[in-house]
Amino acid sequence: MTYNYASRMANLNGTATREIFKLLGNPEIISFAGGNPAIECLPTARVKEIAADITSAPDFARVLQYGLTAGFPELREQLTSYVKSVGIDDAKLENVLVISGGQQGIDLVLKTFIDPGDVILVENPTYLAFLQIANSYEAVCHGVDANSDGLDLNDLEAKIKKYSPKILYTVPTFSNPTGKTYSAANRKAIAELTAKYGVIVIEDDPYSKLRFKGEYVPSMKSMDKAGNVIFISSFSKILSPGNRTGVAMAAPELIRKMEICKQGTDLHTPNLSQMITYEYLKRGYLEPDLEKAVVIYGEKKAAMSKAIAEYMPEEFECTDPDGGLFIWGKFPKGIDVIKTFPEAIERKVAYIQGSVFFAEPEGTENYIRLNYSYANAGQIEEGIKRLGELFKEKLSSI
Repeated sequence: MTYNYASRMANLNGTATREIFKLLGNPEIISFAGGNPAIECLPTARVKEIAADITSAPDFARVLQYGLTAGFPELREQLTSYVKSVGIDDAKLENVLVISGGQQGIDLVLKTFIDPGDVILVENPTYLAFLQIANSYEAVCHGVDANSDGLDLNDLEAKIKKYSPKILYTVPTFSNPTGKTYSAANRKAIAELTAKYGVIVIEDDPYSKLRFKGEYVPSMKSMDKAGNVIFISSFSKILSPGNRTGVAMAAPELIRKMEICKQGTDLHTPNLSQMITYEYLKRGYLEPDLEKAVVIYGEKKAAMSKAIAEYMPEEFECTDPDGGLFIWGKFPKGIDVIKTFPEAIERKVAYIQGSVFFAEPEGTENYIRLNYSYANAGQIEEGIKRLGELFKEKLSSI
């Protein structure tokens, strides 16, 4: 049978990481490709305890019933306090929407604002799943240059004037894929500039709690004076990706529009997931668990940085993040990490090509993203050694 697909499907493919996961059934393969939290950081005992308490409570039946689209009031109230840790001090219930992971928050914002052909600005490079979601709404994405301080403000303003975008998408703390963090001054300038031109900003913040060195930087939302910044945070990296909970924080009228869109998407985030997240926060488990997790991630990142310095070609340039889960690297022109990937798999090590993180990927085949959260220290050293040997061979033949 010939299927008459919607035109939007012409722009859609599975994300590169999901396709790579299909290759990784072999436990001998060392993977730096995904973004999974470390197994040892998942609070399995805590969740077992909480789930047992929830299921044995007299009012457990309400967890099995339909819930409010905006989320359990108890969790929403808890989340108004949670966001104070990123500098958002004035949040009320009407500012909060419980979402089924950060990607749903992104999807709801785009569903609320984007018509086919609308322009979205993104950092060069940016989160690859955002580009996929934007494609599903037939948006046109253009990249904004960035530097060590954050977005290039001159380039941002020039592209706002040129393209009249509806949305700017950012991951300002420990960016996926680069691991970089925008300065406080850069965030304030972005908030002011986008407010001036009436551009909605998505501040995607799944990683800021995973800081193992450096100074805390307040969220862009905390600097929002016009109500144009939508803050999205996920518990996937700090509680459990399988629990699928997150929070969107924005002006009440924006939250109401997103809530209407969510009604038609999944009605509400699963009640059991919401209650697990609520109890986890209420019982004070987050902070001590984070203290342990950031030590683990800091050690893994240090192991990868050490291995890169020892084994990778001296021409390889990479970031040195203070937190998050990723190192972003660049080889000299002439190296194509996409074509080299099958050879890496033969050597039983995987990475993700950097080109998938660019809105306009031409000429970016020499970039690579490396994840250090999932593998152990021994695997990190061995995997980077294998990659170093492979890319030294490639460089010698240029």
